[in-house]
Amino acid sequence: MTMDTEMIKYVKNDKFAEFIGLELVSAEPGHAVVRMAVGPHHLNGVGFVQGGAIFTLADYAFAAASNAKGTVTLGINANISYFRTPKGKVLTAEAKEVSSTNRLCSYNVDIYDEDNSLIARLTATGYMKKP
Repeated sequence: MTMDTEMIKYVKNDKFAEFIGLELVSAEPGHAVVRMAVGPHHLNGVGFVQGGAIFTLADYAFAAASNAKGTVTLGINANISYFRTPKGKVLTAEAKEVSSTNRLCSYNVDIYDEDNSLIARLTATGYMKKP
């Protein structure tokens, strides 16, 4: 299956992702990689990467992987678990499809720090709209 370039154009047009500095590294049907260079605006009050920034990174990877299949896919449920405080200045999210039916898809998105330590995992369910 090849990537739907029209759908990826929509993903790349995400103004919030652009605002917080997310970089779409790769996207193909069912798989995507996104990076975020951590800056001062990503930190919470105690100096760690804010959980919402990590969630947004993961959600964007989910959007890229699911929409690369060519059907508008909207998140209908997402749950994130945080495992450790990230180290370094770059976080990477990798989204992988777990299952897909006619209308629903499920993804795991793993978020790694520069040491390649798993810092969080997002599980997401998407609804694929009818064309």
